[in-house]
Amino acid sequence: MSSFLRPADADEPSPLTVVPDRSAYRPVSCHLAIAPPVSVVIPAMNEAENLPYVFRTLPDWIHEVVLVDGNSTDDTVRVARELWPGVTVVTQRGRGKGDALISGFAACTGEIIVMVDADGSADGREIVSYVSALVSGADFAKGSRFANGGGTDDMTPVRRLGNRVLTAVVNLKFGARYTDLCYGYNAFWRHCLDRIALDCAGFEVETLMNIRVVKAGLRVQEIPSHEFHRIHGASNLRAVRDGLRVLRVILRERGTRRKPAARPALITGDVL
Repeated sequence: MSSFLRPADADEPSPLTVVPDRSAYRPVSCHLAIAPPVSVVIPAMNEAENLPYVFRTLPDWIHEVVLVDGNSTDDTVRVARELWPGVTVVTQRGRGKGDALISGFAACTGEIIVMVDADGSADGREIVSYVSALVSGADFAKGSRFANGGGTDDMTPVRRLGNRVLTAVVNLKFGARYTDLCYGYNAFWRHCLDRIALDCAGFEVETLMNIRVVKAGLRVQEIPSHEFHRIHGASNLRAVRDGLRVLRVILRERGTRRKPAARPALITGDVL
C-alpha cells in the first residue's frame, strides 16, 4: 500500500493537525524520546561503598530512583540521598531480595520499572536497551548474560552449570526460550505486576517472575547484558541453598495454573 500527500486546495479548510507536546517526552538518545516515566528500583543492604558506582551509570532522564533499604547498619541511605537528592527510600520490614523488590515495586510511580542490583555489577547505561524494547512492544525486557552480546565476570563454574540446568528445565516445562534464568537485571511495564502477583521473599524471585510472565502470555524480549564483579563486600547468594529454592519454585509453578491477579503486589515497607 502506498500513500501520498495531496496539496490542499486554497478554498478548502486546512485539516486539524495535532502537534504533540514535546515537553511530555524525555530525550533518551539522539534516536529515541519517550513519554512513559521510568522508575529504577534498587534493593540495598549495607551497600554504601557500592552506591557511588551504581548511581554514576544511571541515566539522568529516568523519572525516579526507589531505594529499598534492608535495615542497613552503614550509611547506605545517607549516601543514596547525597548521590540522588530526589531518591525515594523504602524501609524494608521483611527480609530477602524478593520482599525488597515487592516493596520497591509498590512504591514506584513510573509506568516502566527497572530492577538494578546495588553491588555495582550492573551497568545503568544499559537501561536504554531495556526501555527501547518495552516501548517497541515488549511487556517484559529480560536481561541475559548469555544472549549474543552479553557476558559475566562474576559467575563460578558451579553457578554457571546450575543456571544452565535450571534454565533448560524452565524452557522445557513452560515452553520458554530463555538463555539465562537467574539474573536480576530486568524491566517491565508496571501493569505486568497485576498479571504475575509476586509472593516470594528470596533470590528465587527472579525465577518466579520469569516463569509467571510466560504463563501469563506476556511478550518477553531478552536484552544482552554484561555482569561485572561486585565492587565491595560479599554477596549473600549461596549457590546450593538458593539453587534448591529456585528448583522448588519451578516445581511449585509447574503444578499450578495461574490466573491473572486482580490486585497489585503488596507493599511491605515504609516509604520515607
